[in-house]
Amino acid sequence: MTLVQDLSIIGAVSALWLVAMVVPGLDFLLVTRLAMMRGRAAALRAAFGIALGVALWGLAGFFGIHALFVASPWLYRALKIGGGLYLFVVGVRLFRASWQPQSPAPAPADLDRRDVRAFRMGLLTNLANPKAPVFVSSLFAAALPQHVPVGLGLTCVAAMWAIAAGWFSVVALMLSLRRFAGPFSRARHWIDRAAGMTFMGIGARLATERAG
Repeated sequence: MTLVQDLSIIGAVSALWLVAMVVPGLDFLLVTRLAMMRGRAAALRAAFGIALGVALWGLAGFFGIHALFVASPWLYRALKIGGGLYLFVVGVRLFRASWQPQSPAPAPADLDRRDVRAFRMGLLTNLANPKAPVFVSSLFAAALPQHVPVGLGLTCVAAMWAIAAGWFSVVALMLSLRRFAGPFSRARHWIDRAAGMTFMGIGARLATERAG
């Protein structure tokens, strides 16, 4: 394959993935909430946790996890149940926290622990979506040639990681500005309730719907 062909394939994958990232979903909701409630640092760590999840699903999709799901449907079902339960638990915690009074400013050590939890939450929220590897596999099937070099595939995965990290970092930086954070901080309880119900609803649906 020529360099022009390689760049064309990388461009096609990047364009499709950018559209997928911009469409609001649970990842966007998580970064938005953290940016407005916990600040820029926590939101950025969640953004890079999400990007790591994207890279892992990208690698899995490139190396054929969808074929594994077809051969062993119980694996996909187990991932759906596990991911759905995780999202449901996150939703319950958010909903319960919405009824608690505003906590005082945390100490620096508590901020460090919160930032670690934000990264982990971003990673797990992304990995909890069982439809991600199926989407990624379909994307690669549509955009990549049949006998694609490994190097080209890994470059596409790196581009997906960069797009996810860049997009969610922009969201984190913009929505952590004082002009946005102030009004939303006053509406923290309602935001947590809406976010909690959204996570619980999607988690329950994933855990209970039939495999398609």
